[in-house]
Amino acid sequence: MMNRTGTDIQIAICGSAGDGTIASGDILKRAAALMGFNVIAFDVYPPEIRGFGKCISRVRISSQQSYSLKQNSDVLISLNDTHAIPHVGEVRDFGAVIYDDNLIANVPEGGHISGHIHPAQIPYGFSIRQISEQATNSARSRNIVILGYLAELFDLPREHFRKIIRDKFATKPRAVTDDNIKAFNAGLLAGSGVFKLDDVVVQKVDAKGNGADAEMMTGNGAVARGFMEAGIQCYFGYPITPATSIMERLAVEMPPAGGKFLQTEDEISAIAAAIGAGYAGTRAATATSGPGLALMAEMLGLGVMAEVPVVVVVSQRGGPSTGLPTKTEQSDLNLAVFGGSGDAQRIVLAPTNVEGCYRCAGRAFEIAETYQTPVIVLIDLYLSNRYETVIPSAHKQFAAKPRVPLAPNGDGAFKRFELTENNISPRAIPGEEGLMHTVTGLEHNELGRPNDAIHMDMNTKRHEKLKPAVNFPGLTVSKRFGDEGKVKVGILGWGSTFGEILETMYEAQAEGISCAAMKVVMLSPLPVESIAAFFADCDEILVPEVNYEGQFANIVCGALGKPVSRLNQTNGAPMAVADILAEVRRLSGKKPKTGQSDTFTEAAL
Repeated sequence: MMNRTGTDIQIAICGSAGDGTIASGDILKRAAALMGFNVIAFDVYPPEIRGFGKCISRVRISSQQSYSLKQNSDVLISLNDTHAIPHVGEVRDFGAVIYDDNLIANVPEGGHISGHIHPAQIPYGFSIRQISEQATNSARSRNIVILGYLAELFDLPREHFRKIIRDKFATKPRAVTDDNIKAFNAGLLAGSGVFKLDDVVVQKVDAKGNGADAEMMTGNGAVARGFMEAGIQCYFGYPITPATSIMERLAVEMPPAGGKFLQTEDEISAIAAAIGAGYAGTRAATATSGPGLALMAEMLGLGVMAEVPVVVVVSQRGGPSTGLPTKTEQSDLNLAVFGGSGDAQRIVLAPTNVEGCYRCAGRAFEIAETYQTPVIVLIDLYLSNRYETVIPSAHKQFAAKPRVPLAPNGDGAFKRFELTENNISPRAIPGEEGLMHTVTGLEHNELGRPNDAIHMDMNTKRHEKLKPAVNFPGLTVSKRFGDEGKVKVGILGWGSTFGEILETMYEAQAEGISCAAMKVVMLSPLPVESIAAFFADCDEILVPEVNYEGQFANIVCGALGKPVSRLNQTNGAPMAVADILAEVRRLSGKKPKTGQSDTFTEAAL
C-alpha cells in the first residue's frame, strides 16, 4: 500500500513447520533491508517442541520509520492452506492472497484457501509446487518460488534477493544454492505474465546510507552485540525459551575474544557463578526467562546484600509456571522489581525496541559497577525475536574503563561497606594487597562482618545509592513524544508495547485528538519526577500492558498516588494498536471509527 509517506506494506507468509516459512521470511526481510527500507519482522512458531504446527513470518516494509507490525497485512502467502485460512481475514480490502491453485490431491470441502478469500481481496493463484518440482526436482523449494513470484509481481529488485539467497546457503553445498536460485528465477517467470490487480505499490528507495549499512537484528542479537562491545568477560547460562539465542551467540563470539563461557546445569548455578565472577572483578552476565528468574531470586538477594555487580537479561514469556513458552507477555515485572526476600531493590531496565536492547545491555555493566548492584534488563519474546533494521554505530560505545586499584589501608581494616556520603562504598577485588575484607549474605557492618544492629543504616545505604541512577549518562531513562504541553490523553508505556503505543499516538493525532506518549525505560528506581510531570499535562492517562494485573500501572499508581486507566491483555500476542486507539478515543470522548484497522494482532494462535 502506498500512502502519503511512501511505501508501507506488510507481507505475511503462512505455512507448516518444515515448509520453509521462516526461512523465506528471513530472506524477504533481509532483501528489503538491503534495498534501503525500514523493516520490522516477527515470526510465530508452533508451541510443540518437535516442530509440528503453524509458522507465520510477518514482514513490514516501510520507506519511513515504523514502530510495530500492522493488524491487517497487505499480502498473505499460503504455503499451507489449513494454517493460512484463519488468517485470510487479516488481509486488508484490496490486498493480495497468493496461493497454490494446482493441488496434487483432493481436499475436503472448505479445505482450499480459494473458497475463503473475501470479495474485496485479490486472489493470485499459480502452480507453486509444480514450478518448484520442475525447477529443482523437489517441492521443498516452494518457499523460494513464492519469493520470485512476489519480486516480479511487485517489481522488487531481483539481485537483492539473489544475494541474500547466496549468503543464506553459503555454508551448504553449491548445488543447494544453485537450486534455490533456480527456484527463485522460476518464480520470477511465473509472475512475469500476471496482470496485477491489487493496489499494493512498492516505491523505490535510495539505499544509500541505509541499505548498505543497515543490519537486520533481533532483540536477542542486539543484547549479545551490546555485551560484546561492553567487554563482557564471563557468561554463565542455561537454555530457556526465549532467551537461549543470546547464549548461543555468545558461545560462538566470546571465546575468540578471550571471554569465558560456560553452560551450567541450571539457572541457580548460572546466577551463582555470575555473581561469583562479578565479585572477582569481571564483567559477568546471564540470561533467562520468568521461570529461571524465579529460581534466581535468592541469589539475586545475595548480590544486593553483598553489593556485587552482575547483569541479568530476562526475556519474558507467558506464565505462570512453564506457561506459554513460545508466546509473549509482560508479566514478570513484579518478579524483576520485587522478587526476593527482604528489601532487595535492584536496577531494572526495559528497552522498547531492538536498538534499545543493544544500548541497555551495553550500558548495564557500567550501571552495575557504578552502583555495585545487580542490573536486570527486562525484555520479552516479542522483542527477543523481533527483527528490525538497525544501523550500528561506527564506534564502540561501551568500552570498559581500566580499573584503578584502591590504595591499601595502613591498619589493614578495610571498610568494604563503608557508609559514605553518596552511599557507594569503596570496592576492592579479592586478592588486592592490604584490602582483605569479609563478604556474607548476613547483614553486616562496614567491615563486612555479621552485625544486625546496623541493619537500618545498611538498608538505607543500599536503597539511597540507587536513586541517582535515574540520571545515569548515556541512557534514556524516560522520554516523552507527541504533542507538547496540556493534552487530552497521555499514554504511558514500557517495554516492547511502546512501539504500538507510538503508532497509536500518531493515529490519534491524525484524528484530531491531542495526545502524547511517554516511555519509561528504567523501571527501578522509577523516574518519579518525569512521570509526575507527564501526568500533570494529561487529562487522562492510559497504561497498556501485556499482563493481566496491570503490574506497571500498579507500580506507578503506588509511587504517585494517582489513578490511571488500564488496558491489559494476555492473548500471547503483541498488543493491537486498534485496541489501544479505541481506549484513547473513549477517554477523549471521540466516537470510534468504523472499518478495518491497520494494526497487528494474532487471530488464531
